[in-house]
Amino acid sequence: MKQLVDSVVRELNQILLGKEQQVRLAVCCLLARGHLLIEDIPGMGKTTLSHALARIMGLSYQRIQFTNDLLPADVLGYSMFDKEAGSLVFHPGPIFAQVVLADEINRASPRTQSALLEAMEERQVSIEGETRPLPHPFFVIATQNPIEQGGTYPLPESQLDRFLMRLRLGYPDPQAERELLEGEDRRAMTEKLASILPQKELTSLQEAVERVSASPALLDYVQRLLEQSRRMPGVMYGLSPRAGLGLLRAAKSWAMMHGRHHALPDDIQAVLPSVAEHRLEQGQSGKGAERVRQLLSSVSVLQ
Repeated sequence: MKQLVDSVVRELNQILLGKEQQVRLAVCCLLARGHLLIEDIPGMGKTTLSHALARIMGLSYQRIQFTNDLLPADVLGYSMFDKEAGSLVFHPGPIFAQVVLADEINRASPRTQSALLEAMEERQVSIEGETRPLPHPFFVIATQNPIEQGGTYPLPESQLDRFLMRLRLGYPDPQAERELLEGEDRRAMTEKLASILPQKELTSLQEAVERVSASPALLDYVQRLLEQSRRMPGVMYGLSPRAGLGLLRAAKSWAMMHGRHHALPDDIQAVLPSVAEHRLEQGQSGKGAERVRQLLSSVSVLQ
């Protein structure tokens, strides 16, 4: 299974140059059955990475371009009277796909953003009094611009907590940027990507993540991290139980990707920034990274 994951990472690294750590974390998030938020300034490859992930998995795919006039019905779907049927007929929205790219999610109003809450947590949507299940597997890959940019609405904490991980891509190093300038158009390359992680293999990898073991000592370490996050100065509320479960799931996924059947403290530390930073910022941009560093330095692996 490690070889299959490595092949996926290699393919993605051909598209997004010089960002192997971010690519590995993105794959880790999806194998852990999480939703992924990619934040950065425009033009850094957020949408390109999202497209590439969807094509690699070979699943049904829909892109939703979030704008300030987008309505919840544009995402979820709506019912319309059908003369031939003599009744209302439901027309499903783009949310009814296995991979949903919510592009520039924070350009939509809070009302439209909230349309995703039930879908992301319950894998179902309630429309006009009826609950409709979403396809399996179901992943939301969202991109957002920094909240300091014009025309953006900050995502509420309840929405941020639904994303298992948040990644920031950053500028490429000079060598990767030169290769980017000299190479083929990344969009054209993305369109040529073959599906090397189809649904059957994807399900097998996700089930392998669930079989990765975590020792009582590792669970003690996770609990100490969660408790310390709730006592940190300047933090109104620490990491939630959902965040703790997600952290453990992500660490197991990271361990499986490295060919191990048990999770280690190193796995927790590798994924903690991506899992915790967006939960600990709490309206203070950039504070999340500093708080995660404080958390890691103040909590010992061994008690």
